[in-house]
Amino acid sequence: MENQPTSTSNKPPRASSSPAKRENRRREERPAKPDDGYVDRVVALNRTSKVVKGGRRFSYSALVVVGDREGHIGYALGKANEATDAIRKGNEMARRAMITVTMRDRTIPHEIIGHFGAADVLLRPASKGTGVISGGGARAVLDLAGIHDVLAKSLGSANPINVVKATFDALSKLRSREEITALRQ
Repeated sequence: MENQPTSTSNKPPRASSSPAKRENRRREERPAKPDDGYVDRVVALNRTSKVVKGGRRFSYSALVVVGDREGHIGYALGKANEATDAIRKGNEMARRAMITVTMRDRTIPHEIIGHFGAADVLLRPASKGTGVISGGGARAVLDLAGIHDVLAKSLGSANPINVVKATFDALSKLRSREEITALRQ
């Protein structure tokens, strides 16, 4: 009788990949189109299922943020039966829903709170060299908007879709000193 391995599993050993590599692969940024200067980031990808006679039918929704890192940013929620189609749809819709962010140097002009649903996002200007102190969906939005120094705190809901919408609400309410002076005249 030949020597047989003591393992009862016939599966080959899995190649290990570190959590950092998996995180980078999942949150990887890529140029939306090579010639236009916009970068997109998938913030959340959700799979939903519907039970039908033959089994389960899956559909996907992808929250995509697109920006040029120079003050122009947009987001959209793309939905499709395939994940890649949902991301593509979200990318196209985000490009059509761009807003311009008011900035002062590398930061925002004043403190602001954005609201959407149960999510609130507090944004504070920061001194040069601070970086983007934020988490989750708010970080993606602030990075792609081109804001380099800001303090952000997500309050309330941690739902990434609502956090992104609250961050957009805050950024859309920003006004420069010149804009406010012109309104008061």
